[in-house]
Amino acid sequence: MDRQNLTLLTDLYELTMMQGYFKHRDNDKMVIFDAFFRTCPFGGAYAILAGVEQLVKYIKELHFSEQDIEYLRSLNIFDEDFLEYLSEFKFTGSIYTLPEGSLIFPREPIVKVVAPIMQAQLVETAILNIINHQSLIATKASRICYAARGDGIMEFGLRRAQGPDAGTYGARAAVIAGCIGTSNVLCGELFDVPVKGTHAHSWIMSFDDELTAFKTYADLYPNACILLCDTYDTLKSGVPNAIRTFQYMRDKGTLGKGYGIRLDSGDLAYLSKKARKMLDEAGFPDAIISASNDLDEYLIDSLKTQGAAITSWGVGTNLITAKDNPSFGGVYKLAAVMGSDGQFVPKIKLSENSEKVTNPGSKKIYRVYEKDSGKVKADLICLEDEHFSEDEPLLLFDPAEPWKKTRMMPGEFTLREMMIPIFVDGQCTYEFPKTMDIRTYCLQEQATLWEESRRLVNPHQIYVDLSRKLYDTKLQLLDELSNKNL
Repeated sequence: MDRQNLTLLTDLYELTMMQGYFKHRDNDKMVIFDAFFRTCPFGGAYAILAGVEQLVKYIKELHFSEQDIEYLRSLNIFDEDFLEYLSEFKFTGSIYTLPEGSLIFPREPIVKVVAPIMQAQLVETAILNIINHQSLIATKASRICYAARGDGIMEFGLRRAQGPDAGTYGARAAVIAGCIGTSNVLCGELFDVPVKGTHAHSWIMSFDDELTAFKTYADLYPNACILLCDTYDTLKSGVPNAIRTFQYMRDKGTLGKGYGIRLDSGDLAYLSKKARKMLDEAGFPDAIISASNDLDEYLIDSLKTQGAAITSWGVGTNLITAKDNPSFGGVYKLAAVMGSDGQFVPKIKLSENSEKVTNPGSKKIYRVYEKDSGKVKADLICLEDEHFSEDEPLLLFDPAEPWKKTRMMPGEFTLREMMIPIFVDGQCTYEFPKTMDIRTYCLQEQATLWEESRRLVNPHQIYVDLSRKLYDTKLQLLDELSNKNL
């Protein structure tokens, strides 16, 4: 997107509601909104939070330019006094999130906005747009990296992404979740992440013969010489000519560490095992065999099970588009409104679908770890004024089936409060970590998951529990609303 100011990256009804609040003089009413999701994508047991950096930049740039005001005026639905208010608009609220790269789970607030109602309403659409997309791609990338069992995953999806922003911020999210690099040069420049790539079939086809194409490429890039071997015939032409090229490089003394072949079609398990045998017999046991061709976590997992001799993977379309689960499903719901006494009054949304009933009030999250293993036991959502200690017993119960309880004793668990402020009273408090540092943190986060929660099919779900006080508050509000409808 060409413009830095994304203020009009919003749905029209946010602005029409803002004008309604303005006309009724409710524009200074303080509220709390939560952004959360209800179900993990891809049938998984966790998701990865990404997009916080762009969210912070969006809020910092939030203002209505003269051009924006003129456009809104041209719609003939906004009054001049409201447009004058927008011309001086500033975000003065507070925003809390989990650190970017964190594990996130259903129904817990991953972004909390505390602000005057007009401001909180305006930012809804952009928050969901940014967090939904990037968290989706990060989660997909995490699954793909897990399936590769320690092999490097390169993100190669730019040409198949749904536009420049999706390709660039999606690549960043993929790197955060574990990819070792991206083919997207703009992403590399903007976020200082490794850029990687080889060459296309057209490079081979532009020469009179494959061997000359390979040798020419090897002379240009001796320290990153990955040769694409399936332009004509992988085993009869491509791999033999790659071997001749590596022998040529060795004779010249230019054979570096990063050399090998790439397979982009055919039976990757069969071809990689045959190629490995040929390379080893020719004296190149450390040659890399990389693969691409519509890969995803399920195909990579299958190829690993089949004994494919592939140690580097280029994943494009299915990663950058999250092909099997194209939306994250995050929502943004009102949780509390400040009363006349200056205290927040919890609010709840009802639904005939029980999973759509919201959790009321100003909330925070404790992550509970088993002390011996360091693995995540559960997340505990509680009210802002509650405090839990590792020195006292901790009762966890399933809010959907509250008779299912676990009592953890001191010494059995550790606690971590998850949410951090990124804006306080309109001032940015966020320190922008480097993307590769976020990646390191994200990998540490993923290491706290049980293997049973990482498996690709039918994983064990992480418990997301409510504190007793929050649970009782929720039941009280539900009971009050039910009585009103009798």
